[in-house]
Amino acid sequence: MSGTGKKRGRLVADKRYPAAKPAAGKRKTSKPAARKKAPARKPATRKPAARKTTRRRTRRTKRKFNPVVGFFLGIFGWILRMMWRIGWRVAAVVGVMVGAGVMYYYSSLPPVEQLVDGRVRGSVILLDRDNRRFASRGDLFGGIVTANTVSPHLKNAVIATEDKRFYRHLGLSPRGVASAIRINLAAGRGPLSGNGGSTLTQQTAKLLCLGKPYDPAKWDSEKAYEDDCRQGSLWRKIKEAVYALALETKYSKDDILTIYLNRAFLGAGARGFEAAAQRYFGKSASDVNPAEAAMLAGLLKAPTRYAPTNNLQRSQDRALTVLRLMEEQGYLTSAQAAQARENPAVLSKAAQARAGGYFADWVMSSGPSFFTKNTTEDVIIRTTLDPRIQRAAEDALTYIFETKVSPGSKAQAAIIVMSADGAVRAMVGGRQTKVSGAFNRATQALRQTGSTFKPFVYAAALDLGYSPNDYVMDGPLTINIPGSGPWSPKNYGGKYYGRVTLTEALMRSLNTATVRISESVGRDAVRAVATGFGIREDLAAGPALALGASESTLIEMTGAYAGILNGGRSVTPYGLVELRLLGDSEPVMKQEGGYGERVISEQAAGGLTYMMNQVVERGTGRRARIDGWQLAGKTGTTQKARDAWFIGFSADYVAGIWMGYDDNTPLKGVTGGGLPASIWHETMVRVLDGIEPKPLPMIVPAPPVPEELVIQPQSTGRDDVAEQLLRDVLENIIDGGR
Repeated sequence: MSGTGKKRGRLVADKRYPAAKPAAGKRKTSKPAARKKAPARKPATRKPAARKTTRRRTRRTKRKFNPVVGFFLGIFGWILRMMWRIGWRVAAVVGVMVGAGVMYYYSSLPPVEQLVDGRVRGSVILLDRDNRRFASRGDLFGGIVTANTVSPHLKNAVIATEDKRFYRHLGLSPRGVASAIRINLAAGRGPLSGNGGSTLTQQTAKLLCLGKPYDPAKWDSEKAYEDDCRQGSLWRKIKEAVYALALETKYSKDDILTIYLNRAFLGAGARGFEAAAQRYFGKSASDVNPAEAAMLAGLLKAPTRYAPTNNLQRSQDRALTVLRLMEEQGYLTSAQAAQARENPAVLSKAAQARAGGYFADWVMSSGPSFFTKNTTEDVIIRTTLDPRIQRAAEDALTYIFETKVSPGSKAQAAIIVMSADGAVRAMVGGRQTKVSGAFNRATQALRQTGSTFKPFVYAAALDLGYSPNDYVMDGPLTINIPGSGPWSPKNYGGKYYGRVTLTEALMRSLNTATVRISESVGRDAVRAVATGFGIREDLAAGPALALGASESTLIEMTGAYAGILNGGRSVTPYGLVELRLLGDSEPVMKQEGGYGERVISEQAAGGLTYMMNQVVERGTGRRARIDGWQLAGKTGTTQKARDAWFIGFSADYVAGIWMGYDDNTPLKGVTGGGLPASIWHETMVRVLDGIEPKPLPMIVPAPPVPEELVIQPQSTGRDDVAEQLLRDVLENIIDGGR
């Protein structure tokens, strides 16, 4: 091998991979030549840039894989992975639960027709004597309206105000909830307090109380049930959302809107838009114009606050906001919106008058509670109210207080007008006549009767045989009251008239003469007459009984005077004539008059009517006179002028007036013959307008008996034998005079 003569090359390891074969037709080059042309060689100008890029990548790699950063990034990544693994499982479980809840509620939802009337209580509609509705109580339901039959303006107003995306969402509005939370937080409230961001579907779910009906056995009251339905807790909101999804699954959008339109409470006892339209505008919800629709939709925010019967201006201002929303959302043109703003909605005449607020309250309290306050049925009550007479009483009271009472006076007054059988035709329980549920001074206020009690003293005397022209002494009098000592009544003004007839004693309202008569006939006889005529309160035991020291209500006193007018029979004041259930032709109960038993004879009642006629013609009640009419009445003023009365009658009607302060503050310069008589006059002028004058059923007495026969005072008691002898003498003289 050494003899070849050639130089030995370097020893190299065998190549593990075969060299690529040269292309056909090309000559195989030697290794050095191949290395020179190797593609790995790059131009020298590009090598520095490549090295710089490599260094940057190296620095980035070092920063990225910093051990501390890498540790925290690893933890963060692990958390994200765990959240994802848990999150989608939780979401799946929640989705299954929501789906189950939706299906549960879905299966329990009845047909739409069973959901439109959601009242717990029934309604009571009160009709006047002409069978026209003048008031209503309870939850009034006017009838079913649908999303297709209601006025398009009303439908658009509700959607624009409550849920402008109603027809585009699936029952929930995350955007609305987020906006409501933002508003609540900005106002300093809790996220769920105030604005709720609920859709119309969610509001319908709340109105349905999630399908849970009212159960009197479970709830303490209807209010507690409604408060539970309206609670805004997070759990409640979640259940409402699930129920809303079930509603959207079960019903169409128009069905949901129909339920809402019929169940929403809109103030003044109106449940549903049909009842509200009838209540406020006297028309159907299908006929309301844009201004009326805006006012009705505006009530949804706060029904009681914005009810036009409470504050019409506030309701109109709220309607302007609704009109702006309707215009912005394209439901009204600019011209339509402008016209609605220029012609705001107003109450109908019936709603504006609201006649008989006090009267309606009284009738409701006088009827059985299971047909009035607590009824679950719709009830119709026909009453004795005469709207013309009611307006007359209200106008008279307003006129007197505007023209004859000092501005700012807090004095109150009450009026009752009734027929001779006790049928109440008008009732005003205070100066604020357009009220409901207020304190009724005509039926609830117990006040001293003063001299309006005196006719019962004279009624007892006449019924025992005395004549209106018999004499009695009016002079100083002292009666010894066991346990109290001497008592000396005095006349108003301190003047005494000596010997006077019974008629003159009543005409001048003389105290000492009246006490003498009471003591002569006996207090028990006086009490019997007063009680028989309907004065049911405890009557004073002492001689002050004759001067009206006892208390009574205006309606009792007026009813007692009606007994004098009708000839001596007692009456029970009444306002309910007939009560029946809606849809029934036969009444559940009826009232055919308030006549009771006879209390005094017709002759005594006729004589007393004559004496009371002289009170108006020549005595303390002259301000009550009306030209062309025979009228009778009696004034009354209590101690320190805390109460002032005038009660009187024509041949057709009895009217009673009371005036005073609620806190018993004495009236200044007011007696029964003053402002009360003036109020009575103004009331009866209006009541009797257009009626043909009729004579009173009075009996003019025989000429006076001789003046020598005088009823003597009795200071410590009564001698029954002497009294009987005196009566016999009087009867003989009277019979002889006739």
